[in-house]
Amino acid sequence: MPSQRPREIALRLLRQWDTAEARADALLAEALPAVAARDRALCQELFYGVLRWRATLDWLIAQRAPDRHQAPLVRDLLRLGLYQIFWLDRVPDHAAVHETVALTRACDVGHAAGFINATLRGCLRDRDSLRTALERLALTQPALGFSHPDWLVTRWMARWGDARTRALLQWNNLPAVNFVRPNPLRDGDLSARWTAAAVKHNPVHFDWLTAPMFRVGDPGPVSGLPGYEEGLFYVQDPGTLLAVSLLAAELDEDILDLCAAPGGKATAIAACLQNTGRVVACDVDRQRLARLQENCRRLGARCVEPLHVAQLPPRAVFDRVLVDAPCSNTGVLRRRVDLRWRLQSRALAQACATQRDLLARAAGHVKPGGVLVYSTCSLESEENGEQTAAFLAAHPKFSLEVERTLTPSDDSVDGMYAARMRREA
Repeated sequence: MPSQRPREIALRLLRQWDTAEARADALLAEALPAVAARDRALCQELFYGVLRWRATLDWLIAQRAPDRHQAPLVRDLLRLGLYQIFWLDRVPDHAAVHETVALTRACDVGHAAGFINATLRGCLRDRDSLRTALERLALTQPALGFSHPDWLVTRWMARWGDARTRALLQWNNLPAVNFVRPNPLRDGDLSARWTAAAVKHNPVHFDWLTAPMFRVGDPGPVSGLPGYEEGLFYVQDPGTLLAVSLLAAELDEDILDLCAAPGGKATAIAACLQNTGRVVACDVDRQRLARLQENCRRLGARCVEPLHVAQLPPRAVFDRVLVDAPCSNTGVLRRRVDLRWRLQSRALAQACATQRDLLARAAGHVKPGGVLVYSTCSLESEENGEQTAAFLAAHPKFSLEVERTLTPSDDSVDGMYAARMRREA
């Protein structure tokens, strides 16, 4: 019989997520040490899977009990059981039902055990017809069928049409892939270390990368991989390096990274500089700056100078400035499993205002002849091309050199946008 422990932890995390402001990945990272190593993958799969398919799971529940109101805990238990039945083939049917009912009693909602047992067993009996209904739902109501917010699917359909939108929805519902960037600032053959330790890894190449990265299979806790403490690698999606590629930092230059924490791009820039020059890495969040400082220490990025944005001299100028702006994050919904339910349409306007202010501030820090790179992990045109066009219209001394958008379902990486602009000499 599968261990009940990962199900208990997954249920607790689902309850926490409903009431906490914390991100799902932060809650999971805090909880996993309490789970036996052999059960961690199942715990993560249950927690992330239920969050990912939440809307579709609730549709299934409504088919079986259309007139019944469930308490939040009972609904989470039903979601947990139904996810295992319809999306987790490795869990036997009897285990999905038995363990969910046992968990019901352990959570002191035993009065609902009969209802949950009957609902899950009824779904097992009708699984074929329900799967057909789910396929039809994906065709007729894609927001429900692919478990995404209706307002976001409506936006994407209007922009990209049916086929591209469905491809993106399917992409977002796949488990995220882990990539790492080998760190040239530290001596050591990462691939050799991992081969010796039987860590599954494959090199990946994209046209914007100056060196290959590795795709890692089922790594478990990243901090436990060989070479982590020695700073031989940094976990990072290849798409995030598009902005670093367009920045094209050269040896001995002064660089400003205006929204730098936790330091993925700043340390990549330091690698481009080979620790020459200077990377002033700013952020508004002191806790995130502390994480940036720790990442720089581990990776040996000695030319990076963490700085709270309030301490940045207003007249300081740099050869190149990177504004990796806060955004809606719609390009990383596959990786940020819970974000689709946190994101509200009004957040777009708020993000655009912040981006506009950051770009205006960054313009004053670019030397004549210098480069300004603006980037987001958004797929929304208001935050990307339209934001760049508005900046250029308001700042005639800058001209656009290149801009590019990476779309997950087309480019097989997180969604990213980056534009390089140059100030006249």
